Amino acid sequence: MQKNEFKAALKRGAVQIGCWVGLADGYAAEIAGEAGFDWLLIDGEHAPNDIRSMREQLTALGRSSSHPVIRLPVGEVWMVKQAMDIGAQTLLIPLVETGAQAEELVRAMRYAPSGIRGMGAALARASRFSGIEGYIHKADAEACLLVQVETVKGLEALDDILAVEGVDGVFIGPADLSADMGYPGNAGAPEVVAAIRDAITRIRAAGRAAGILSTEEAQARSWIETGANFVAVGIDVVLLANGLRALAARFR
Repeated sequence: MQKNEFKAALKRGAVQIGCWVGLADGYAAEIAGEAGFDWLLIDGEHAPNDIRSMREQLTALGRSSSHPVIRLPVGEVWMVKQAMDIGAQTLLIPLVETGAQAEELVRAMRYAPSGIRGMGAALARASRFSGIEGYIHKADAEACLLVQVETVKGLEALDDILAVEGVDGVFIGPADLSADMGYPGNAGAPEVVAAIRDAITRIRAAGRAAGILSTEEAQARSWIETGANFVAVGIDVVLLANGLRALAARFR
């Protein structure tokens, strides 16, 4: 059974630096896996991924030291089941706004009696196709649930979410949160920054990991200083697009 080193690092409070992987391609994911990030986010919400392309990318990252995190489009129980069965150990679920939602997600990731994950591990990649003896008795301990709080309603319910046993970390979504607060496209608004700082402080005080994405180096380092300990600092799609534009511009 593969130990979830990412989960263990978060539990220790270690800072884990990551990158968004949105090109939806195994070859591109493998390249990202050679870059040296602690974790990589395979995005199923805004990238053109499905369960097969996510499985391909998990396979491509097999020899990488970067831990794959899958973000599902929504927190549906059946999607959680499929993501776990293809071998994901860590999931990031967007738009969590209540403690009840968080509780359902915890149960979806775990086998009975503590959860409702389907007992079909015998044919799943997660169990190495029945190659891991006692997989169903070992998997829950390595499952890592990260929930995304990205609305005012979610912030208001943050204490309820943090009270749910089995939530390993809370990721703050600056873009959606700023829009919901009335500052679309301006995640740097003082009111938004203050709300995020308060949330990170509360998350860490509750003994959970706090996460965020920032492609601006100074802001990313500021969030780390505030207490965020799983921080994405880039997006592969943006890095590629900007690099190509800059190269083309130099020869125009």
